[in-house]
Amino acid sequence: MSNILDVKASELVKAASLQLKDKIKKPAYIDYVKSGANTERPPDSPDFWYMRSASILRQVYVNGPIGVSRLRVRYGSRKDHSMHRRHHVDSGGSIIRDALQALETLKLVQRTKRGRIITPQGKSFLDKISSELAKRSA
Repeated sequence: MSNILDVKASELVKAASLQLKDKIKKPAYIDYVKSGANTERPPDSPDFWYMRSASILRQVYVNGPIGVSRLRVRYGSRKDHSMHRRHHVDSGGSIIRDALQALETLKLVQRTKRGRIITPQGKSFLDKISSELAKRSA
């Protein structure tokens, strides 16, 4: 049986987002807000919420215990300025926080004092998806 490190992260996130699509509800504000101060427009993809939630679930699996502040740094990027150099800007925290709370209601992620960790249900959820992807590619 393979784990999530044996498959490409992009394929795992895409497959996990398809399975999360019918399990979690997208907040109404997601289509209208930017994902951070470094972006100019809201995300174009209609599946952005599910892709970000699946990506956050993978990050909690790999790097847990992890909190919102570290995830904001992870999903941030550089912002272009007209008069001076580019600097790193953290991503917005509201989308990350709401995604973590949605994953907590599914019992895929658990909150501890040190940050969010993945539950055994969340671990098996991602491991099943990764084993299916490994079988397809082999």
